[in-house]
Amino acid sequence: MNPLTFLLGIQGLALGLASAASAQPPSRADALRAAVHPVPDARTMQVWLSRVPVTRDFPGDFAATLQGHGSAFEIEMTTAPGCVPCGDLWRKLSTLAARYGWRVRVLDPQAAPTRSGRLGIPWIGHPVAWVRPLADEGRTIPIAVGTDHAPNLARNLYLAAKMLTGVRPAVGVRAMSKFTGIVGVPAATARRR
Repeated sequence: MNPLTFLLGIQGLALGLASAASAQPPSRADALRAAVHPVPDARTMQVWLSRVPVTRDFPGDFAATLQGHGSAFEIEMTTAPGCVPCGDLWRKLSTLAARYGWRVRVLDPQAAPTRSGRLGIPWIGHPVAWVRPLADEGRTIPIAVGTDHAPNLARNLYLAAKMLTGVRPAVGVRAMSKFTGIVGVPAATARRR
């Protein structure tokens, strides 16, 4: 099960409990809306981020794993003009990349929805970040849908490196921080406001 499917399932369950009185299960669209938080400005983004728990505990091999795998992996992310969470995610990933020797690059905008579809993740907007081995463009693991706290991103980098080097995906997915879904407002929508 991919992380977004897991997140949508949990949030769908919460919606289902909330609507138990009406006895109608939530639709996939309801679950998706519950998982996505479009933000037009930095203040709104910070309000949503303040609700997100921050990872506090890290495995003993955390730094060694990230430093040891930096030369073998690349972080790819999507972005869009005027996307506040994109800039936030870029800054945080760039800091982590510099600390641990990873590379960060922007993914071609046309490739992002295709990649999401191939992984079974509904395309919800920018930013989305993936880790992939430099030697294999076909193996990717999503580490962020929307921006997040730096410690959560670091933990997801660690887990992606572990999954791409042999840890069973189910173990890594269970441990991965939930994706925040704090995404940018599309430019056309932002202009209309």
